[in-house]
Amino acid sequence: MLSQDNDATSAYWFSKNASKAWAEKFFLAYLPFFFAMNTAKQAFGWMNVDTFWHIAQNLVLLLPLYIIPFLIRDESHLGRKWYQSYWFKANCWIFVFVFAATYFFTEYFFDVLGMIYFFPQVNWYFDANLLGSGEQRVPLGMYLNAPAFFIAYHTLSVILIRRFRTSRIGGGKLSWLSIIVVAALFFAWAETRLVATDANAPYFAYQDLTWMLSWGTVFYACYFVVSFPMFYRLDEAADENWSLSKVVIDSLAASMLAFYLLDFASRFLPPISS
Repeated sequence: MLSQDNDATSAYWFSKNASKAWAEKFFLAYLPFFFAMNTAKQAFGWMNVDTFWHIAQNLVLLLPLYIIPFLIRDESHLGRKWYQSYWFKANCWIFVFVFAATYFFTEYFFDVLGMIYFFPQVNWYFDANLLGSGEQRVPLGMYLNAPAFFIAYHTLSVILIRRFRTSRIGGGKLSWLSIIVVAALFFAWAETRLVATDANAPYFAYQDLTWMLSWGTVFYACYFVVSFPMFYRLDEAADENWSLSKVVIDSLAASMLAFYLLDFASRFLPPISS
């Protein structure tokens, strides 16, 4: 998981890989739309919609990550076809990881962290058959919602981690581990705090938000302790060009590692206080 940077004395934000650097800037440009859509969902009550509109609004959130770069980015000068471009491979990596997280890991959020979904008009669900109590289900539209969140987290984390990693103080193994843990805890806490709001409470909440923001943050960070450093490696060197098969295999490996870590961590969480 440890990425090697050539010049640890000259810190930089964006990748030396031209394909990756362009995509990182594009993903940052996507963030205002991402925040605007999620703010609108809370402000206008778009959480309480039927199956069609639940899927449609999440497609609107997700599709710009694919359609816009496909239309505006030509990397033939880099010797890459569109499906070899970092923007596409990053989306693929995230989609595979998020599929596992939504299908399997959501059951831990239901039964271990006390997360509550209530979508009374939605009737299409898809989640693990044997994992979890089965008392709650995952709406199909969540498979289109979560990738947008995760591309935002992972892009921001990689840029920040790289800046620290390539600085004078960031080259050691302990500093590498420290920045990964800090980033994982921050994004786990921030998502909970920004999404578990009063506006969303009828449809998305936690049994004990205070408990979730403390112990639940540590548990949720198990996702990112694995995914941030592994995602960081994707096409990080200036001349790297991972194959799609390697991207998928790497994401599947991250999914399995996170699965182990979540199940192990669930043994040590104190009970929810309410």
